[in-house]
Amino acid sequence: MRPRKNGFTLVELIVVIMILGILATIAVPRFLETSGRALDNATRSSLAVVRNAIELYTADHNGALPGQSNDLPGDLANYLRGDFPASAAKSNDRGISYYSDDAAALSADETTNGWVYSTVTGEFIVNSGAALSSDSSVTYDQL
Repeated sequence: MRPRKNGFTLVELIVVIMILGILATIAVPRFLETSGRALDNATRSSLAVVRNAIELYTADHNGALPGQSNDLPGDLANYLRGDFPASAAKSNDRGISYYSDDAAALSADETTNGWVYSTVTGEFIVNSGAALSSDSSVTYDQL
């Protein structure tokens, strides 16, 4: 009888490493796609919450828009649960760029602020012109 050896052979280790490599090449892209969709959905959700709060504020104040004193979070505090949302698409920044020019269409100004708000029209958008992870033909400021 031959004595029994403990451990794995080199061939067995290489096969296991190859199988793990194949699984990783399949799993990593799916994981990245899922996290991108989560970022897009978080951004859409934050936009919907703030836009809804703007509409409620406007209805309660006879058509007057919030943020006239460049304090949108303060004006909407009673219409939001918790803190003013951060922009997931812009490194979780809560800053807001305010615009009072009614002639120009609102667009991302790419400053460090996470949001852009028009005190004239009440439009509220993400301050990022980057493409969505789930749909590269749409940018965050178009949501």
